[in-house]
Amino acid sequence: MKLFASATYKKRREQLFSQIDEGIILLLGNPVSPINFPANHYPFRQDSSFLYYFGHNVPDMAGYIDVETGEEILFGKELSLAEEVWTGPLPSLKEQAEQVGVSQAYPFFSLPDFLQKARQQGRTIHWVPQYRAANILRLSQWLHISPEEVSKHASESLIKAIVRQRSIKSKEEVAEIEEALRISRHMHLLLMQQPLTGRTERDVAGQLEGIALSKAQGLSFPIILTTQGQILHNAPTDRPIKEGQLLLHDSGVNSPGWYASDITRTIPTAGYFSTQQKEIYQIVLQAQQEALSAIQPGIAYREIHLLAARIIAEGLIALGLMQGDAEEAVRAGAHALFFPTGLGHMLGLDVHDMEALGEEYVGYNQQFKRNHQFGLNHLRLARTLEPGFVVTVEPGIYFIPALIHFWKQEKKHTAFIRYDRLEAYLDFGGIRIEDDVLVTREGYRVLGEPIPKTVDEIESLCSSWATSTQR
Repeated sequence: MKLFASATYKKRREQLFSQIDEGIILLLGNPVSPINFPANHYPFRQDSSFLYYFGHNVPDMAGYIDVETGEEILFGKELSLAEEVWTGPLPSLKEQAEQVGVSQAYPFFSLPDFLQKARQQGRTIHWVPQYRAANILRLSQWLHISPEEVSKHASESLIKAIVRQRSIKSKEEVAEIEEALRISRHMHLLLMQQPLTGRTERDVAGQLEGIALSKAQGLSFPIILTTQGQILHNAPTDRPIKEGQLLLHDSGVNSPGWYASDITRTIPTAGYFSTQQKEIYQIVLQAQQEALSAIQPGIAYREIHLLAARIIAEGLIALGLMQGDAEEAVRAGAHALFFPTGLGHMLGLDVHDMEALGEEYVGYNQQFKRNHQFGLNHLRLARTLEPGFVVTVEPGIYFIPALIHFWKQEKKHTAFIRYDRLEAYLDFGGIRIEDDVLVTREGYRVLGEPIPKTVDEIESLCSSWATSTQR
């Protein structure tokens, strides 16, 4: 686990409590989560807001900040000799506190007493929404409220303060994301440089996950690797990979400091694209390139999403799969048959950064409210971009048979969709192209070294194993 300098965490906490008027800030770290019996647990991952302000990827910790006095306390556990036999030595709790610039450290079991004292004094305790059942129950017991009330009474002022702060990535945070991207690039290049036909999705995914485990802190989310790219988050299966299909690979890794990458590429299993595949691929690529070019501070990400949607609609109209005016088609939501997702999301310590705090705070605000039209309703980020944001840009075209059949039966958007032409695409799958992008004062920068994504680049990499006779 990599820690930043202690001054980094101290400065982050000072900025945080300067935005809260009064009371106690409680940032509760995560416990371990058992898989199937108490001693066998999932790989541990700390809560991201705790990581941001207190740094340690260690179970059963909590950060406590008195807003009015500036007092900071790290709560945690000292290893017993019996525990050390199993885990090996760790720094003492006092040493861990010093590593992140905290002068006071107390045993985790004493935290409820501090909270009870604060409540007896009539002080406000600020906490954020909880997503782990164990922490919901802890807060319920410590604060004497029902489990249902824990997230209901989370502090909106604390949520907004954390979102404001974590949304703007520092140079050292961007460097962590780029370190994760270095490993992601290695995974995608390896995939493009080897024959795939005859292997299973699970076999290939396992090979790639091994890279994430050996060179980084593992995957930042369960790997998506599938020949059924129209299923948006399809996990790898024992399905054999056949020649002539498209293989969609969407994955990310955690850097040493637990910052995430998130990259998608779609490649032909034959080593080269068929004419039909190339036509659709070029539309998605154009949508991504034009969306990238539009990124700059002051522009709403929803507008860039709609720009990508128009490019997709225009491309499908040119192919004869849609008809009419692209602008009107997007306004009506007809494009969402093929592009039902949002263009992207924030990226940072979480692959969907800060989503645990509430998407309405991260991607939306007073100016931008969620549009419930199908297609726009899944847009995770709509608000105006600012320098320091790191976002994903991931347009796609998906031919989803069940959705096509349903819309056709319901006669939805028949003025724009050529249902008679879609029969030839029902087994096409889907294409997504995704990069991670920093919003700068001048515009944008695609993070990491380039990962091949043009037709020529991908086919060139595949040429070592795609023989000329296959073409």
